[in-house]
Amino acid sequence: MPGVTPRFWAAPLKYCRWAARERPSLFWSCVVAGLGPVHLIVVPPIRRALGDYDAAQVPMTYPVPTTPRKKLTGYGDETE
Repeated sequence: MPGVTPRFWAAPLKYCRWAARERPSLFWSCVVAGLGPVHLIVVPPIRRALGDYDAAQVPMTYPVPTTPRKKLTGYGDETE
């Protein structure tokens, strides 16, 4: 039957060939999205092998000084 769309589960390779010809944007977007989880496993070891390193973490708190505070004067701070 010409013009009939192949079903994926009946013939996956035939369906992929059909989708690559007839609907390339949908086919290749699914291929790229399917490669995403693979990148999570493959890319970090390659980065480290090439000498790349992870950046230092951003501090979540500001260090509080341990010295005594200075007495502020000026700009309305004379409330004594």
